[in-house]
Amino acid sequence: MKMKKGFTLIELLVVVAIIGILASVVLASLNTARSKGSDAAISANLANMRAQAALYYDSNASTYGTSVTCTMTSAGVAAGCTGLFSDATIQAGLKAASSASGATVYGTTDSTGGLFAVSANLKAAASTSWCVDSAGKSEKVSAVASALTVCP
Repeated sequence: MKMKKGFTLIELLVVVAIIGILASVVLASLNTARSKGSDAAISANLANMRAQAALYYDSNASTYGTSVTCTMTSAGVAAGCTGLFSDATIQAGLKAASSASGATVYGTTDSTGGLFAVSANLKAAASTSWCVDSAGKSEKVSAVASALTVCP
């Protein structure tokens, strides 16, 4: 009697099913890692923006500019961005943070020109945002605040 070498159809289907299950587990893990990576990009962009704002403050007669609320959409459309937020480096940071979060980023200066705050939505943690301000805060906050001059 001659034996044929090879796999049966059932064996091949079982292997394909196992590979499919493993692939779905890996893809679910990648999605979480992607969200956490976006959150890290947001916090890094805003932290760099705080350092740039300090340089702007020193080179512009110790002021961040007049009272303004600047918004930057994920498409890179800026509105109301004057003073500190008209700086090209600051706008690049706003755009990068907005692109990473997929939502609008808000930047605000007060009427005295001595305070500013920037906040952006985080992806991994729903209903939270990252906030930086002129007082040196750089932290996760429970909600996006569009008109704060200091982080809560």
